[in-house]
Amino acid sequence: MSDDHRPHGASITMRGLVKRYGSVTAVDAIDLDAHPGEFLTLLGPSGSGKTTTLNMIAGFVDVTEGELSIDGRSVTNLPPYKRDIGMVFQHYALFPHMSVADNVEYPLRQRSIGKSQRATMVADALEMVGLGHLGRRKPKELSGGQQQRVALARAVVYNPRVLLMDEPLGALDKKLRDTLQLEIKRIHADLGTTFVYVTHDQDEALVLSDRVAVFNDGRIQQIGTPSDLYEHPNSLFVAQFLGESSLFKGTLEDGRVGSNGRALTATRGTLPDTRDVAVVVRPERIDIHPGEAEPLADNAVPGRVIQQIYFGNARKVEVRLDDGSTVLVRESAGATLTPVNRDDPVWLTFRAADASVLATTPDVTTPNAVTSAHAATASSK
Repeated sequence: MSDDHRPHGASITMRGLVKRYGSVTAVDAIDLDAHPGEFLTLLGPSGSGKTTTLNMIAGFVDVTEGELSIDGRSVTNLPPYKRDIGMVFQHYALFPHMSVADNVEYPLRQRSIGKSQRATMVADALEMVGLGHLGRRKPKELSGGQQQRVALARAVVYNPRVLLMDEPLGALDKKLRDTLQLEIKRIHADLGTTFVYVTHDQDEALVLSDRVAVFNDGRIQQIGTPSDLYEHPNSLFVAQFLGESSLFKGTLEDGRVGSNGRALTATRGTLPDTRDVAVVVRPERIDIHPGEAEPLADNAVPGRVIQQIYFGNARKVEVRLDDGSTVLVRESAGATLTPVNRDDPVWLTFRAADASVLATTPDVTTPNAVTSAHAATASSK
């Protein structure tokens, strides 16, 4: 590969992008940019529109409405082979009768690159993915992880300015996925290519991405850095889809929230225009206090332990609140774990700075909490 590691990826611009299949709208008027050299992940559940969006960028799916451009040049009606885009699929799509080296060389032959140059480029690409010694093998002689590395080498061998990846690690076991995530992150840093990556795996999105676009029902719910989305979700959907969240449900009246008969405060988020709300806290930001005595804290909610689950590096405690709802508390195994048992009375406490107020009704749009945060005070009813 080139020794010049400066970002050379292309920008991608989508404006009012729509894809309809008959009466079904798969992608609903999205606006989205990928910056040159960025790792942008499209995250969402099955059927949310993320893969359809990726396929419109690739040219595999026609655009119904809107405009799609790469480096300021419209590609809305351009065929895939004229877009200079690399693609990595979940199921490898390798030619079984060809060797590893021949698979990687294939796109270079399609571009009429000379034989000696092809050999150098193939060797460089295989070394980059750690398979320089396996060029003569056939795909069937490789493990699933090795086959996915071959697919990645084939996609980047001709230095495309955009690389699209559609659930590339979905068929692999967790340990191998974790290893390849780090490899993909390293390769992206080395190449400076613009990566657009589709996944439904929230942990994968957090590990890999510069920014994440969270999709649901054909629309983008929120765009931001992994830390922005995790710390400042702008909707209950984003809070629950990207990581775990504990909800203290309540009602909003005259700028005040009542939840479980307690006075709670939250300084993240903007008060939504609805009565039904929840104070949302990440489980690792909640402290658990055994016993009946109320601790001295701004936010304290009583409950009773349902169960605790040990994960090796952490423990989760499930607690039932007075209103019958349940919340999770997560404690690191490196800390001193609070001794609790099933049916024990406990108090849960959290800081106002770690809590957001979000609408619980899906049709209410909450202003972006990344750019706006106001205090919300909850009162007992």
